[in-house]
Amino acid sequence: MVDRDATALDDPVGESLRGHHRHLARRLGRAAVYLPRVATFAAVPADPDPAEWADLARLLGRGELADLFSCPATPPADWEPVFTMDGVQMIGPADVEPVPGVVELGADDVPEMLELAARTRPGPFWPRTQEMGTYLGVRENGTLVAMAGERLRPPGWTEISAVCTAPESRGRGHATRLVRALAARITARDERPFLHVAAANVDAIAVYERLGFQIRKRVTFRGFRTP
Repeated sequence: MVDRDATALDDPVGESLRGHHRHLARRLGRAAVYLPRVATFAAVPADPDPAEWADLARLLGRGELADLFSCPATPPADWEPVFTMDGVQMIGPADVEPVPGVVELGADDVPEMLELAARTRPGPFWPRTQEMGTYLGVRENGTLVAMAGERLRPPGWTEISAVCTAPESRGRGHATRLVRALAARITARDERPFLHVAAANVDAIAVYERLGFQIRKRVTFRGFRTP
């Protein structure tokens, strides 16, 4: 299944910041970060030199989080490690049928989206994260109980992220419906869906495999504090 320039997925943050998300980026030399309140992800070249690490530190500021996502480059010794987490990168099918029963979310829905993310902790979600792409939700009696959206956008690919369901509404297929609906929108514009999952979350990996996703590679997510 690994085709269509899948090498763009080796640096999904950098490819997004240089391309589809350049309007959401701050850049200095070959270092780049997302605008505040959009995402904490940062990118440097695969072989950064000391000057490029210095550029990234200057972009972020002293004592700030450099979320390097799956970048394998090792920062200088005075960058304090903050977190490390093993994960997997999965790529989805090339053709998905549209799915009913979801609603598109926008700027007016951000307070509810932030509340749902705070309750369910699907991963980083900030006040402007929804600007990265389309977000879909499921409402029950007018209340947002599940959501998922588009995040990173390397050429030819779109990441599905922030998949979450309120505890009281789980077991009703909302997450599956949302992932399928997003995948259908992505493939309809001749792109391919992909996503990232914590390696320890074997239940989620199994669900995504049933939806036609396959593991492309294992990754390590890392964050550091700038000196």
